[in-house]
Amino acid sequence: MPYMPYMKDINTISRCAAQYKNEKLSGSDLNGCQCTYILNICKNPGISQDELADMIYINKSNVTRQLSSLEENGYITRSLRESDRRVTEVYPTQKAQDILPEVRDILHEWNEYITTGLSEEEKRLFFSLLERISEQARQYIRERDKNSV
Repeated sequence: MPYMPYMKDINTISRCAAQYKNEKLSGSDLNGCQCTYILNICKNPGISQDELADMIYINKSNVTRQLSSLEENGYITRSLRESDRRVTEVYPTQKAQDILPEVRDILHEWNEYITTGLSEEEKRLFFSLLERISEQARQYIRERDKNSV
């Protein structure tokens, strides 16, 4: 199969999405990359920082930095797990719960925008293929982590 620069396109979409989210969130104390954190923390209250890093495939030090900002701005609280004081749990605040619908709307609007002109069947196929490719990428990380133990 010839070289296909699909990663260039995926990265372009990701960078444009970040700019879109930042613009939509301007005027708030939340930035576009923090949308993923808000979504996942609200969905999984009490998740550990390490579990969150693994879930969103982001370096643990970057997760810690973003969580510090979110905590400083009142979106989350962190506490040590009672059963294991080495584990830091993350909880959404009411402020996070309040902005969650807006975050979801922004992501939905972006998805609608980038798929404008595609038929419903093309959208289903696109998202299905993207999910399969994403799963293959996640499989790589799981195998790498299993082999590094």
